[in-house]
Amino acid sequence: GRGTRLRERGLSLGARRLALIAPNEDGSGAADKIRLIPQDFFAELCEQIIQHLNHKIPGINTAELCQRIQTSGVDINIGDLAKIANTLSFLFSTAARNNLSTEELVTTLGSGVSTLPKHAVQVIRHVWNEQGKAIAASEDARDVAAVGQFVDMKWKLGVAMSSDTCRSLKYPYVTVTLTVADPSGQITDKSFEMTIPQFKNFFSQFKEMASVLETV
Repeated sequence: GRGTRLRERGLSLGARRLALIAPNEDGSGAADKIRLIPQDFFAELCEQIIQHLNHKIPGINTAELCQRIQTSGVDINIGDLAKIANTLSFLFSTAARNNLSTEELVTTLGSGVSTLPKHAVQVIRHVWNEQGKAIAASEDARDVAAVGQFVDMKWKLGVAMSSDTCRSLKYPYVTVTLTVADPSGQITDKSFEMTIPQFKNFFSQFKEMASVLETV
């Protein structure tokens, strides 16, 4: 019956529900951290997760969101926010695979809901009611990626103002910053330096790839 179906579906969400209420090393649970986040920021986080699961954006920019939350006066670090994002992402994607309705999702969370602030439950209910079906359709054709996804690349030219084993004084170099989304959807920046010859080789390989793509 309906009760059995909900219990069976609840098993797949049980572990992540515990992640919401289980304490971290500092004795606080993810639910306590969620309680700190104002409703508008929590809604924005959920919206980014929904868009990521719907393949509308490559990932969730927790670093940028965390900075704005901290600026508003909330004491939360990026590690805690990333854990919350991963938990919610797992929650939504698992609910999508099980085709849960809004009420079924809230019911399946069970005791986890009682530990969450009212505004968080309202947001989860709202976003799932509005976009849950779209995610479910997207999840049907979704293969979990084992690699990250490219988001953006920036570079700048610099000149060494000190010497070390890697470069000489006043030697020009290029700093490249790659913005990537890892398989879980978290967006991070990876920066590295290259000598001018290395950058030219890097650029030539991109030109070679572009010429190959023109023949596809």
